[in-house]
Amino acid sequence: MTTTDQVRAQVAALLEIPPTEIADDDNLLDHGLDSIRVLTLIETWHGQGTEIGFADLAESPTVAAWTTLINTAAR
Repeated sequence: MTTTDQVRAQVAALLEIPPTEIADDDNLLDHGLDSIRVLTLIETWHGQGTEIGFADLAESPTVAAWTTLINTAAR
């Protein structure tokens, strides 16, 4: 099971900011997350056995929503 802290840490690493700057319900696009970085996350999660698509993540770009999606999509 993936936690919100794990997702937050992955996003923060890509954005090169401290994880503490990202709240569970922050819009990650407002933090500067772009489509290339989202695709990087998708590839990482695919490698961990989670089938999730770009449209799924774009619909609700928050740590909380993504954690739920990842845990639902995990094989």
